[in-house]
Amino acid sequence: MSIIGTIIVGLIVGLIARAIKPGNDSMGWIMTILLGIAGSFVATYLGTAMGWYRAGEAAGWIASVIGAIIVLFIYGFIRSKTQG
Repeated sequence: MSIIGTIIVGLIVGLIARAIKPGNDSMGWIMTILLGIAGSFVATYLGTAMGWYRAGEAAGWIASVIGAIIVLFIYGFIRSKTQG
């Protein structure tokens, strides 16, 4: 997938993850895109480690959203620790 395609998928996955996860996640577009891309990487890595995907195979949409939600929870946890 091209860089532009990866950014677009990351944006969509990040927006879906932010809509699903409860709570106030105030972050900009760049952070949303990075969250979505990181979620896709997390889902791909975990899926490969658990034998769901072959090496070099990308995770699907649902797995990417779940990965982004995991990253969003970790981000929120780290952010709350550094602010207070």
